[in-house]
Amino acid sequence: MNLKELAQKLNLSPTTVSRALNGYPEVNAATRDRILAAAKRHNYRPNTRAIRLATGRAMAVGHVFPGATKNEIMNPVFADFIAGAGEVYAANGYDMLLSVVSDEAEAQTYRDLKSRGAVDGVIVHAVRTNDERIQSLLDLGLPFVSHGRATGVDLPYSWVDVNNRRAFLRATEFLLDLGHSRIALVNGLEGMGFALRRRSGYVDALSARGVDADPALMSSDAMTEHSGFTAASAMLDRPDPPTAFVAASMLSGMGVRRAIEARGLKMGRDVSVIIFDDELSYLRNGEDLPIFTATRSSVREAGRLAAQMLLDLIADPDTAPRNKLLEADLILGQSTGPAPRK
Repeated sequence: MNLKELAQKLNLSPTTVSRALNGYPEVNAATRDRILAAAKRHNYRPNTRAIRLATGRAMAVGHVFPGATKNEIMNPVFADFIAGAGEVYAANGYDMLLSVVSDEAEAQTYRDLKSRGAVDGVIVHAVRTNDERIQSLLDLGLPFVSHGRATGVDLPYSWVDVNNRRAFLRATEFLLDLGHSRIALVNGLEGMGFALRRRSGYVDALSARGVDADPALMSSDAMTEHSGFTAASAMLDRPDPPTAFVAASMLSGMGVRRAIEARGLKMGRDVSVIIFDDELSYLRNGEDLPIFTATRSSVREAGRLAAQMLLDLIADPDTAPRNKLLEADLILGQSTGPAPRK
């Protein structure tokens, strides 16, 4: 089915149908929804080349990764985020452009993408504290949405994020309610905004109960199984080891579990563990019964939201910046229990 035939079925002009499908703001919401539903029902796919010629758009979204964070591409969190975003791009006729560049070339890459008209907008990943990319992209005039917030940047920009502070506050409170007081934090790299907020939630929960945060029970590293194992091993070998851990990811939690079991202890009985679970498609937290108690949020849904937000900004560049803060659910699993008796 072509555009003209779809317009005839809807009793609308081809121009109106085209503008609705391409996100022009002058088409009212009810008409746009009707057109999008009909396009899906009749399996209509727009001619991307024709759209590019008619609108001057690239019909592509960029994802740029500096060399220092290229391991993000192998991270299951990245894969699920891209899968969610890709659903939205495909439904709207957009392609995805992935670029892995050296750290020094990142800023120039954004300028090149803009000057060549290679993309209509970008998603910013691995957001850092005082992230200079935010100001640069605003100055460049390239539409963007940030996956996460840049701590220390007080500028109006669009972002999608999880309430990381509240997630780790709740996780720590839950362990305190179970009688634990020696609670360790296996955090992500604290140059990242999300990790700073997680530490803040953890420390605030302890402070509210009159428990001092022990620096010896706090680690900050890449969220890998090995780093989780190394950090937990050092803490468990202390004369006064923790009886519980809050871990930054599924992979970190797996490392913590390995360290616990290597010492002949049982997770959930001798040592409790709570992880942050991004509800990943290819790294599941058990099936019917979760292995880990977890604060859970869908990174795939975050990808969908960020992609749609960006396409809306591309369609109407004068739209005010939008923000979406997602809450994480606390899911009970087999990895937590009352603090063991001394």
